[in-house]
Amino acid sequence: MKICAKCVLDNTVPEIIYDEKGVCNYCKIHQELIDIYPLGKEGEEIMNQLSQKIKIKSRSNKYDCIVGVSGGTDSTYLLYYVVKILKLKPLAVHFDNGWNSDIAVKNIKNATNKLGVDLYTHVANWEEFKDLQISFLKASTPDAEVPTDFVIFSVLYNLAKKEKVKYIIEGHSFRAEGTTPIGWTYLDARYIKNVQRKFGSKRIKSFPIISLFKLLNYTFIKKIKTVRPLEYLDYSKPKAQELIKRELGWQDPGGHHHESIYTKFFQSYYLPEKFNIDKRKRELSAKIRSGILTRQEALSELKVNYPVEKGIVDYVIKKLGISEEEFKLIMNSKVKSFVDYNTYFSLIQFFRYPIKIACKLHLFPPIVYLKYGINHTKKIQEYWSAYNKK
Repeated sequence: MKICAKCVLDNTVPEIIYDEKGVCNYCKIHQELIDIYPLGKEGEEIMNQLSQKIKIKSRSNKYDCIVGVSGGTDSTYLLYYVVKILKLKPLAVHFDNGWNSDIAVKNIKNATNKLGVDLYTHVANWEEFKDLQISFLKASTPDAEVPTDFVIFSVLYNLAKKEKVKYIIEGHSFRAEGTTPIGWTYLDARYIKNVQRKFGSKRIKSFPIISLFKLLNYTFIKKIKTVRPLEYLDYSKPKAQELIKRELGWQDPGGHHHESIYTKFFQSYYLPEKFNIDKRKRELSAKIRSGILTRQEALSELKVNYPVEKGIVDYVIKKLGISEEEFKLIMNSKVKSFVDYNTYFSLIQFFRYPIKIACKLHLFPPIVYLKYGINHTKKIQEYWSAYNKK
């Protein structure tokens, strides 16, 4: 197993590329993002100017931005930062897909109440969303969590249009979380709809899945932008957790993205067992690059298998309404990837230079081009083909 000389990403990343020094392409993406998102006074000034711009553009609106909230560390701290530091008037938005932990629900309620922020919750029809999640399990790709991610994204954009808000504020920090390899996670509307047509039985009505063309309309015609303030901060999750515990009564759900029971199952059991994917490598690699921990400390942590909560697999199977035999078939079926389904990826590749310009203009987050600007489909196909032969 070859491993990056700088971080802990390795050959379990299908599209990983090493330079002559053994450093991976995701370390290089991290360095490019450092140049794009300065810290310190320069980063503060950028955010101050942006907040003033947002206020001016939204003077006649009830809300001047939209913030997605999940009850986890990042989104809770982001909401605090937007209200207390940037002095903005956000609308907090949550997508309820039926998998919220009790702690997540309490965290969202406490944060919005104590900050005096309105909360909009989009509730999915459980039978519809369950059917879509089962479809992605049957599709046998590492993207079984994509439906949730993309629907959240779609809800935010649709609500921004409805409320005439020009800014969606996201809580991602590449310094703390890293960049997810495309061979581990890929999402677009055509992909989701194709998987649902192949394996699903229900028509989706209760939640949106916006098309690429609708997204382009929102971006270039409606001029709705996505902003990531945490990218400009020397963001520390432990310090953020201390603050939101003290100020907002926040409780720890027990791990990164574990505010969702399904995500906890997905990251701790499903990905490692079926695909040999351990997403801790992404986060630990980010911390190494940011000087938060040493490479040796990260390697030591990875020697211990991702902890799986007792009973969580049985709980998920039962909640999804599938039999143990069906689940065994899912776990043992041939591994595939987004390359095996209809997606917008070839179209994204065709328009990669206009996308590059849009990223430079901050119409899209810069990571969109850095991540999707290279065609990795051949490497991904070859990787999973070899994986299936083991």
